Amino acid sequence: MTSTERTRTYWLEHAWLGTRVEPDVALDVRDGRITAVREGAAAPPPGAEILRGLTLPGLANAHSHAFHRALRGTVQIGSGTFWTWREAMYSVADRLTPETYLDLARAVYAEMALAGITTVGEFHYVHHAPGGTPYTDPNAMGDALIEAAADAGIRITLLDTCYLSSGFGEPPDTHQHRFSDGTADAWAERCSVLKERDHARIGAAIHSVRAVPAEQLATVARWAEERRAPLHVHLSEQTAENAACRDAHGRTPARLLADHGVLGPRTTGVHNTHLTDDDVALLGGSRTGTCMCPTTERDLADGIGPAAALQRAGSPLSLGSDSHAVVDLLEEARAMELNERLRTRTRGHWTAAALLRAATADGHAALGWNDTGRIETGARADLTTLALDSVRTAGPPPGLGAETAVFAATAADVRHTIVGGRHVVRDGAHTLVPDVPRALARAVEALRA
Repeated sequence: MTSTERTRTYWLEHAWLGTRVEPDVALDVRDGRITAVREGAAAPPPGAEILRGLTLPGLANAHSHAFHRALRGTVQIGSGTFWTWREAMYSVADRLTPETYLDLARAVYAEMALAGITTVGEFHYVHHAPGGTPYTDPNAMGDALIEAAADAGIRITLLDTCYLSSGFGEPPDTHQHRFSDGTADAWAERCSVLKERDHARIGAAIHSVRAVPAEQLATVARWAEERRAPLHVHLSEQTAENAACRDAHGRTPARLLADHGVLGPRTTGVHNTHLTDDDVALLGGSRTGTCMCPTTERDLADGIGPAAALQRAGSPLSLGSDSHAVVDLLEEARAMELNERLRTRTRGHWTAAALLRAATADGHAALGWNDTGRIETGARADLTTLALDSVRTAGPPPGLGAETAVFAATAADVRHTIVGGRHVVRDGAHTLVPDVPRALARAVEALRA
Protein backbone atom coordinates (compact mmCIF):
# COMPACT_ATOMS: atom_id res chain seq x y z
CA MET A 1 0.00 0.00 0.00
CA THR A 2 1.12 3.58 -0.58
CA SER A 3 0.60 6.76 1.38
CA THR A 4 -1.95 7.96 -1.20
CA GLU A 5 -4.16 4.87 -1.00
CA ARG A 6 -7.71 5.31 0.17
CA THR A 7 -9.00 3.83 3.39
CA ARG A 8 -10.28 0.27 3.02
CA THR A 9 -12.87 -1.25 5.29
CA TYR A 10 -13.12 -4.90 6.26
CA TRP A 11 -16.19 -6.31 7.96
CA LEU A 12 -15.36 -9.23 10.22
CA GLU A 13 -18.23 -11.58 10.95
CA HIS A 14 -16.39 -12.61 14.13
CA ALA A 15 -13.08 -11.23 15.40
CA TRP A 16 -10.73 -12.40 18.12
CA LEU A 17 -9.71 -9.22 19.94
CA GLY A 18 -7.07 -10.71 22.20
CA THR A 19 -9.24 -11.82 25.10
CA ARG A 20 -12.64 -12.41 23.52
CA VAL A 21 -14.49 -13.09 20.29
CA GLU A 22 -16.70 -10.23 19.12
CA PRO A 23 -19.27 -10.38 16.30
CA ASP A 24 -19.76 -7.69 13.67
CA VAL A 25 -16.47 -5.80 13.75
CA ALA A 26 -15.50 -3.24 11.11
CA LEU A 27 -11.84 -2.40 10.52
CA ASP A 28 -10.61 0.65 8.66
CA VAL A 29 -7.18 0.18 7.08
CA ARG A 30 -4.92 2.78 5.51
CA ASP A 31 -1.25 2.56 4.53
CA GLY A 32 -1.18 -1.03 5.72
CA ARG A 33 -2.30 -0.25 9.28
CA ILE A 34 -5.54 -0.49 11.17
CA THR A 35 -6.88 3.02 11.72
CA ALA A 36 -10.14 2.11 13.45
CA VAL A 37 -11.77 -0.90 15.11
CA ARG A 38 -15.55 -0.52 15.31
CA GLU A 39 -17.48 -3.09 17.29
CA GLY A 40 -21.20 -3.61 16.89
CA ALA A 41 -21.28 -2.98 13.13
CA ALA A 42 -24.40 -5.09 12.63
CA ALA A 43 -24.21 -4.87 8.84
CA PRO A 44 -21.22 -4.49 6.53
CA PRO A 45 -20.56 -0.82 5.74
CA PRO A 46 -21.00 0.12 2.06
CA GLY A 47 -18.01 -1.05 0.02
CA ALA A 48 -16.55 -3.14 2.83
CA GLU A 49 -14.77 -6.41 2.11
CA ILE A 50 -16.60 -9.14 4.00
CA LEU A 51 -14.62 -11.77 5.93
CA ARG A 52 -16.96 -14.60 6.96
CA GLY A 53 -15.81 -16.81 9.84
CA LEU A 54 -13.41 -15.98 12.65
CA THR A 55 -10.69 -13.43 11.96
CA LEU A 56 -7.49 -13.58 13.98
CA PRO A 57 -4.37 -11.46 13.77
CA GLY A 58 -1.93 -12.89 11.24
CA LEU A 59 0.05 -15.86 12.52
CA ALA A 60 3.81 -15.70 13.09
CA ASN A 61 5.97 -18.71 12.26
CA ALA A 62 8.93 -17.90 14.49
CA HIS A 63 11.22 -20.73 13.35
CA SER A 64 11.63 -21.99 9.79
CA HIS A 65 14.23 -23.78 7.72
CA ALA A 66 12.60 -23.41 4.31
CA PHE A 67 14.71 -26.06 2.56
CA HIS A 68 13.66 -28.73 5.07
CA ARG A 69 10.28 -28.74 3.30
CA ALA A 70 11.94 -30.90 0.62
CA LEU A 71 12.33 -33.68 3.22
CA ARG A 72 8.61 -34.10 3.88
CA GLY A 73 7.61 -37.73 3.45
CA THR A 74 11.09 -38.87 2.46
CA VAL A 75 12.42 -39.09 6.02
CA GLN A 76 9.50 -41.07 7.40
CA ILE A 77 10.85 -44.46 6.30
CA GLY A 78 12.26 -46.78 8.95
CA SER A 79 13.69 -45.60 12.25
CA GLY A 80 16.59 -43.48 13.38
CA THR A 81 17.47 -40.43 15.46
CA PHE A 82 17.92 -36.70 15.01
CA TRP A 83 21.47 -37.40 13.92
CA THR A 84 20.50 -39.82 11.14
CA TRP A 85 17.79 -37.40 10.02
CA ARG A 86 20.47 -34.70 9.85
CA GLU A 87 22.36 -36.63 7.17
CA ALA A 88 19.28 -36.58 4.93
CA MET A 89 18.92 -32.86 5.59
CA TYR A 90 22.53 -32.24 4.57
CA SER A 91 21.97 -34.02 1.27
CA VAL A 92 19.26 -31.49 0.39
CA ALA A 93 21.37 -28.54 1.55
CA ASP A 94 24.21 -29.72 -0.69
CA ARG A 95 22.03 -29.27 -3.79
CA LEU A 96 20.67 -25.79 -3.13
CA THR A 97 21.57 -22.88 -5.39
CA PRO A 98 20.27 -19.30 -5.15
CA GLU A 99 17.90 -20.07 -8.03
CA THR A 100 16.53 -23.35 -6.67
CA TYR A 101 16.29 -21.90 -3.18
CA LEU A 102 14.27 -18.96 -4.48
CA ASP A 103 11.82 -21.32 -6.18
CA LEU A 104 11.51 -23.62 -3.17
CA ALA A 105 11.22 -20.85 -0.58
CA ARG A 106 8.64 -18.97 -2.66
CA ALA A 107 6.47 -22.10 -2.72
CA VAL A 108 7.05 -22.82 0.97
CA TYR A 109 6.18 -19.27 1.98
CA ALA A 110 3.08 -19.46 -0.21
CA GLU A 111 2.12 -22.63 1.65
CA MET A 112 2.56 -20.66 4.87
CA ALA A 113 0.30 -17.88 3.58
CA LEU A 114 -2.36 -20.49 2.79
CA ALA A 115 -2.01 -21.59 6.44
CA GLY A 116 -2.66 -18.05 7.71
CA ILE A 117 0.99 -17.19 8.40
CA THR A 118 1.81 -13.56 7.67
CA THR A 119 5.38 -13.45 9.03
CA VAL A 120 8.17 -16.04 9.02
CA GLY A 121 11.40 -16.15 10.98
CA GLU A 122 13.86 -17.85 8.62
CA PHE A 123 16.80 -19.39 10.52
CA HIS A 124 19.21 -19.17 7.58
CA TYR A 125 22.62 -20.81 7.47
CA VAL A 126 23.17 -22.10 3.91
CA HIS A 127 25.27 -19.09 2.96
CA HIS A 128 27.89 -20.18 0.42
CA ALA A 129 28.41 -22.43 -2.58
CA PRO A 130 29.25 -26.11 -2.03
CA GLY A 131 32.75 -26.36 -0.61
CA GLY A 132 32.37 -23.00 1.15
CA THR A 133 33.31 -20.63 -1.67
CA PRO A 134 31.31 -17.41 -1.35
CA TYR A 135 29.04 -16.46 -4.21
CA THR A 136 29.91 -13.30 -6.15
CA ASP A 137 27.19 -11.73 -4.05
CA PRO A 138 28.06 -13.21 -0.65
CA ASN A 139 24.42 -12.84 0.44
CA ALA A 140 22.87 -14.38 -2.67
CA MET A 141 21.17 -17.11 -0.65
CA GLY A 142 19.76 -14.76 1.98
CA ASP A 143 18.58 -12.31 -0.66
CA ALA A 144 16.81 -15.21 -2.41
CA LEU A 145 14.84 -15.87 0.78
CA ILE A 146 13.91 -12.22 1.15
CA GLU A 147 12.77 -12.13 -2.48
CA ALA A 148 10.82 -15.36 -2.00
CA ALA A 149 8.87 -13.87 0.90
CA ALA A 150 8.01 -10.81 -1.20
CA ASP A 151 6.84 -13.03 -4.05
CA ALA A 152 4.64 -15.01 -1.65
CA GLY A 153 3.27 -11.83 -0.06
CA ILE A 154 4.43 -12.37 3.53
CA ARG A 155 6.83 -10.66 5.90
CA ILE A 156 10.18 -12.18 6.83
CA THR A 157 12.78 -11.77 9.53
CA LEU A 158 15.94 -13.24 8.07
CA LEU A 159 17.80 -14.65 11.06
CA ASP A 160 21.24 -14.80 9.49
CA THR A 161 22.99 -17.62 11.31
CA CYS A 162 26.55 -17.92 12.51
CA TYR A 163 27.69 -21.55 12.05
CA LEU A 164 31.45 -22.15 12.37
CA SER A 165 32.09 -25.58 13.86
CA SER A 166 30.92 -29.18 13.63
CA GLY A 167 31.07 -29.38 17.41
CA PHE A 168 32.94 -27.66 20.26
CA GLY A 169 36.10 -26.63 18.45
CA GLU A 170 35.97 -29.16 15.62
CA PRO A 171 36.24 -27.74 12.09
CA PRO A 172 33.18 -27.84 9.82
CA ASP A 173 32.64 -31.17 8.09
CA THR A 174 32.22 -31.55 4.33
CA HIS A 175 28.56 -30.51 4.35
CA GLN A 176 29.03 -27.61 6.76
CA HIS A 177 31.58 -25.67 4.71
CA ARG A 178 28.59 -24.03 3.00
CA PHE A 179 27.42 -22.73 6.35
CA SER A 180 30.66 -21.25 7.71
CA ASP A 181 32.15 -17.78 7.35
CA GLY A 182 35.30 -18.94 9.19
CA THR A 183 34.96 -16.58 12.14
CA ALA A 184 32.20 -14.65 13.85
CA ASP A 185 33.85 -11.40 12.72
CA ALA A 186 33.64 -12.54 9.11
CA TRP A 187 30.03 -13.56 9.66
CA ALA A 188 29.27 -10.10 11.06
CA GLU A 189 30.97 -8.38 8.13
CA ARG A 190 28.96 -10.39 5.59
CA CYS A 191 25.54 -10.07 7.15
CA SER A 192 26.04 -6.36 7.88
CA VAL A 193 25.61 -5.83 4.12
CA LEU A 194 22.08 -7.30 4.12
CA LYS A 195 19.41 -4.64 3.61
CA GLU A 196 16.08 -4.43 5.34
CA ARG A 197 13.02 -3.78 3.20
CA ASP A 198 9.40 -2.93 3.86
CA HIS A 199 8.56 -6.62 4.24
CA ALA A 200 11.93 -7.80 5.57
CA ARG A 201 13.95 -7.34 8.74
CA ILE A 202 17.42 -8.68 9.48
CA GLY A 203 18.14 -10.52 12.69
CA ALA A 204 20.91 -12.78 13.91
CA ALA A 205 21.19 -16.37 15.03
CA ILE A 206 23.72 -18.58 16.75
CA HIS A 207 23.15 -22.00 15.29
CA SER A 208 23.94 -23.71 18.61
CA VAL A 209 26.64 -23.78 21.27
CA ARG A 210 28.26 -26.67 19.43
CA ALA A 211 28.47 -24.67 16.17
CA VAL A 212 29.89 -21.37 17.50
CA PRO A 213 33.01 -21.48 19.70
CA ALA A 214 32.39 -20.01 23.13
CA GLU A 215 34.90 -17.20 22.67
CA GLN A 216 33.00 -16.01 19.59
CA LEU A 217 29.47 -16.03 21.02
CA ALA A 218 29.79 -12.46 22.27
CA THR A 219 30.57 -11.20 18.76
CA VAL A 220 27.18 -12.37 17.52
CA ALA A 221 25.41 -11.05 20.61
CA ARG A 222 27.10 -7.68 20.22
CA TRP A 223 26.11 -7.44 16.54
CA ALA A 224 22.46 -7.98 17.47
CA GLU A 225 22.64 -5.61 20.44
CA GLU A 226 24.08 -2.78 18.36
CA ARG A 227 21.23 -3.10 15.86
CA ARG A 228 18.50 -3.81 18.42
CA ALA A 229 17.82 -6.90 16.32
CA PRO A 230 16.33 -10.24 17.36
CA LEU A 231 18.81 -13.00 18.18
CA HIS A 232 17.78 -16.66 18.04
CA VAL A 233 19.64 -19.84 19.00
CA HIS A 234 18.94 -23.58 18.93
CA LEU A 235 19.19 -24.48 22.61
CA SER A 236 19.37 -27.88 24.34
CA GLU A 237 17.51 -29.64 21.55
CA GLN A 238 19.47 -32.86 22.16
CA THR A 239 20.78 -34.53 25.31
CA ALA A 240 23.98 -35.34 23.40
CA GLU A 241 24.56 -31.62 22.88
CA ASN A 242 24.12 -30.97 26.60
CA ALA A 243 26.58 -33.72 27.51
CA ALA A 244 29.17 -32.49 25.01
CA CYS A 245 28.82 -28.92 26.32
CA ARG A 246 29.38 -30.08 29.88
CA ASP A 247 32.45 -32.03 28.76
CA ALA A 248 33.86 -29.04 26.88
CA HIS A 249 32.90 -26.20 29.24
CA GLY A 250 31.74 -27.71 32.51
CA ARG A 251 28.31 -26.10 32.27
CA THR A 252 25.00 -26.36 30.47
CA PRO A 253 24.39 -24.63 27.11
CA ALA A 254 22.05 -22.12 28.77
CA ARG A 255 24.67 -21.20 31.36
CA LEU A 256 27.33 -20.91 28.64
CA LEU A 257 25.11 -18.51 26.69
CA ALA A 258 24.40 -16.49 29.83
CA ASP A 259 28.10 -16.25 30.66
CA HIS A 260 28.82 -14.79 27.21
CA GLY A 261 26.03 -12.22 27.19
CA VAL A 262 23.70 -13.96 24.76
CA LEU A 263 20.53 -14.18 26.87
CA GLY A 264 18.07 -11.30 27.17
CA PRO A 265 14.68 -9.94 26.05
CA ARG A 266 15.54 -9.82 22.34
CA THR A 267 16.92 -13.39 22.40
CA THR A 268 14.83 -16.48 21.71
CA GLY A 269 15.93 -20.02 22.50
CA VAL A 270 14.50 -22.48 20.00
CA HIS A 271 13.32 -25.83 21.39
CA ASN A 272 14.70 -25.44 24.95
CA THR A 273 13.88 -29.11 25.37
CA HIS A 274 16.35 -30.60 27.86
CA LEU A 275 16.79 -27.95 30.54
CA THR A 276 17.71 -28.07 34.21
CA ASP A 277 15.72 -26.11 36.78
CA ASP A 278 18.60 -23.62 36.88
CA ASP A 279 18.41 -23.27 33.08
CA VAL A 280 14.70 -22.49 33.30
CA ALA A 281 15.38 -19.84 35.93
CA LEU A 282 18.17 -18.33 33.78
CA LEU A 283 15.95 -18.05 30.71
CA GLY A 284 12.94 -16.78 32.59
CA GLY A 285 14.87 -14.35 34.74
CA SER A 286 16.56 -12.80 31.69
CA ARG A 287 13.24 -12.65 29.77
CA THR A 288 14.77 -14.78 27.04
CA GLY A 289 12.00 -16.12 24.82
CA THR A 290 11.19 -19.73 24.01
CA CYS A 291 10.12 -20.91 20.55
CA MET A 292 8.50 -24.32 20.71
CA CYS A 293 8.21 -26.40 17.52
CA PRO A 294 6.12 -29.36 18.66
CA THR A 295 5.47 -31.01 15.29
CA THR A 296 9.19 -31.14 14.55
CA GLU A 297 10.16 -32.05 18.10
CA ARG A 298 7.86 -35.05 18.01
CA ASP A 299 8.79 -35.96 14.41
CA LEU A 300 12.48 -36.10 15.37
CA ALA A 301 11.74 -37.76 18.72
CA ASP A 302 13.49 -34.90 20.50
CA GLY A 303 11.27 -34.83 23.57
CA ILE A 304 8.81 -32.47 25.24
CA GLY A 305 10.26 -29.23 26.54
CA PRO A 306 9.19 -27.53 29.77
CA ALA A 307 7.18 -24.80 28.07
CA ALA A 308 4.79 -24.24 30.96
CA ALA A 309 7.62 -23.94 33.49
CA LEU A 310 9.50 -21.57 31.19
CA GLN A 311 6.51 -19.29 30.81
CA ARG A 312 5.88 -19.29 34.56
CA ALA A 313 9.53 -18.29 35.03
CA GLY A 314 9.10 -15.32 32.67
CA SER A 315 10.03 -16.64 29.22
CA PRO A 316 7.57 -15.48 26.50
CA LEU A 317 6.43 -18.30 24.20
CA SER A 318 6.31 -18.38 20.42
CA LEU A 319 5.77 -21.18 17.91
CA GLY A 320 7.48 -22.45 14.77
CA SER A 321 7.05 -25.15 12.15
CA ASP A 322 10.84 -25.66 11.92
CA SER A 323 11.36 -28.63 9.56
CA HIS A 324 7.87 -28.28 8.04
CA ALA A 325 6.79 -31.84 8.71
CA VAL A 326 3.54 -29.92 8.54
CA VAL A 327 2.93 -26.20 8.12
CA ASP A 328 0.14 -25.46 10.56
CA LEU A 329 0.55 -22.99 13.43
CA LEU A 330 -2.81 -24.03 14.88
CA GLU A 331 -1.46 -27.56 15.20
CA GLU A 332 1.71 -26.20 16.86
CA ALA A 333 -0.43 -24.33 19.41
CA ARG A 334 -2.62 -27.36 20.04
CA ALA A 335 0.38 -29.68 20.30
CA MET A 336 2.06 -27.53 22.93
CA GLU A 337 -0.96 -27.91 25.22
CA LEU A 338 -1.57 -31.56 24.42
CA ASN A 339 2.10 -32.48 24.90
CA GLU A 340 1.97 -30.93 28.34
CA ARG A 341 -1.18 -32.90 29.12
CA LEU A 342 0.57 -36.13 28.18
CA ARG A 343 3.62 -35.22 30.23
CA THR A 344 1.71 -34.20 33.36
CA ARG A 345 -1.54 -36.17 32.95
CA THR A 346 -3.52 -33.01 33.72
CA ARG A 347 -5.46 -30.71 31.39
CA GLY A 348 -5.67 -26.99 30.81
CA HIS A 349 -2.15 -25.56 31.06
CA TRP A 350 -2.91 -22.67 28.68
CA THR A 351 -6.15 -21.02 27.69
CA ALA A 352 -6.95 -20.89 23.99
CA ALA A 353 -6.33 -17.13 24.18
CA ALA A 354 -2.82 -17.69 25.57
CA LEU A 355 -2.02 -20.19 22.84
CA LEU A 356 -3.25 -17.81 20.15
CA ARG A 357 -1.16 -15.05 21.68
CA ALA A 358 1.94 -17.24 21.29
CA ALA A 359 1.01 -17.80 17.65
CA THR A 360 0.36 -14.11 16.96
CA ALA A 361 1.58 -11.15 19.03
CA ASP A 362 4.32 -12.92 20.96
CA GLY A 363 5.59 -14.67 17.84
CA HIS A 364 5.78 -11.39 15.98
CA ALA A 365 7.57 -9.75 18.91
CA ALA A 366 10.16 -12.55 18.88
CA LEU A 367 10.86 -11.63 15.25
CA GLY A 368 11.10 -7.88 15.84
CA TRP A 369 7.61 -6.96 14.55
CA ASN A 370 6.29 -5.50 17.79
CA ASP A 371 3.47 -3.60 16.07
CA THR A 372 2.01 -6.74 14.50
CA GLY A 373 -0.17 -9.60 15.75
CA ARG A 374 -3.08 -7.68 17.29
CA ILE A 375 -6.38 -6.39 15.95
CA GLU A 376 -6.23 -2.88 17.31
CA THR A 377 -5.78 0.68 16.10
CA GLY A 378 -2.21 1.35 14.97
CA ALA A 379 -1.27 -2.27 14.41
CA ARG A 380 -0.30 -3.60 11.01
CA ALA A 381 -3.30 -4.91 9.15
CA ASP A 382 -2.23 -8.56 9.07
CA LEU A 383 -5.27 -10.84 9.37
CA THR A 384 -6.17 -14.52 9.10
CA THR A 385 -9.76 -15.67 8.69
CA LEU A 386 -10.84 -19.22 9.56
CA ALA A 387 -14.01 -20.92 8.40
CA LEU A 388 -16.42 -21.75 11.20
CA ASP A 389 -18.53 -24.02 9.01
CA SER A 390 -16.08 -26.73 7.93
CA VAL A 391 -16.37 -30.36 9.04
CA ARG A 392 -13.81 -29.56 11.74
CA THR A 393 -15.23 -26.29 13.01
CA ALA A 394 -18.99 -26.57 12.57
CA GLY A 395 -21.05 -26.88 15.74
CA PRO A 396 -19.49 -24.80 18.56
CA PRO A 397 -20.99 -21.35 19.12
CA PRO A 398 -18.95 -18.49 17.60
CA GLY A 399 -18.20 -17.18 21.08
CA LEU A 400 -15.97 -20.22 21.52
CA GLY A 401 -14.13 -19.38 18.32
CA ALA A 402 -10.73 -19.22 20.02
CA GLU A 403 -11.20 -22.71 21.47
CA THR A 404 -12.45 -23.97 18.11
CA ALA A 405 -9.46 -22.47 16.33
CA VAL A 406 -6.89 -24.01 18.65
CA PHE A 407 -8.44 -27.37 19.42
CA ALA A 408 -10.32 -28.23 16.21
CA ALA A 409 -9.28 -26.11 13.22
CA THR A 410 -6.35 -26.77 10.93
CA ALA A 411 -4.53 -24.82 8.25
CA ALA A 412 -7.08 -26.20 5.78
CA ASP A 413 -9.70 -23.97 7.41
CA VAL A 414 -7.92 -20.73 6.47
CA ARG A 415 -10.09 -18.78 4.03
CA HIS A 416 -8.35 -15.41 3.90
CA THR A 417 -4.86 -14.11 4.66
CA ILE A 418 -4.30 -10.36 4.55
CA VAL A 419 -0.87 -8.76 4.92
CA GLY A 420 -0.68 -5.01 5.34
CA GLY A 421 -4.22 -4.71 4.05
CA ARG A 422 -3.40 -6.74 0.93
CA HIS A 423 -5.39 -9.89 0.21
CA VAL A 424 -2.72 -12.56 -0.26
CA VAL A 425 -5.10 -15.51 0.17
CA ARG A 426 -8.70 -15.03 -0.89
CA ASP A 427 -11.32 -17.74 -0.46
CA GLY A 428 -8.58 -20.31 0.14
CA ALA A 429 -6.61 -19.49 -3.03
CA HIS A 430 -3.25 -17.74 -3.16
CA THR A 431 -3.51 -14.55 -5.20
CA LEU A 432 0.21 -14.32 -6.11
CA VAL A 433 1.30 -17.94 -6.57
CA PRO A 434 -1.54 -19.46 -8.61
CA ASP A 435 -0.83 -23.18 -8.10
CA VAL A 436 1.03 -23.68 -4.82
CA PRO A 437 0.99 -27.51 -4.85
CA ARG A 438 2.49 -27.55 -8.35
CA ALA A 439 5.10 -24.96 -7.35
CA LEU A 440 6.08 -27.08 -4.36
CA ALA A 441 6.27 -30.27 -6.40
CA ARG A 442 8.42 -28.68 -9.10
CA ALA A 443 10.77 -27.03 -6.60
CA VAL A 444 11.27 -30.24 -4.62
CA GLU A 445 11.74 -32.30 -7.77
CA ALA A 446 14.45 -29.89 -8.96
CA LEU A 447 16.46 -30.73 -5.84
CA ARG A 448 16.18 -34.45 -6.54
CA ALA A 449 17.23 -34.23 -10.18
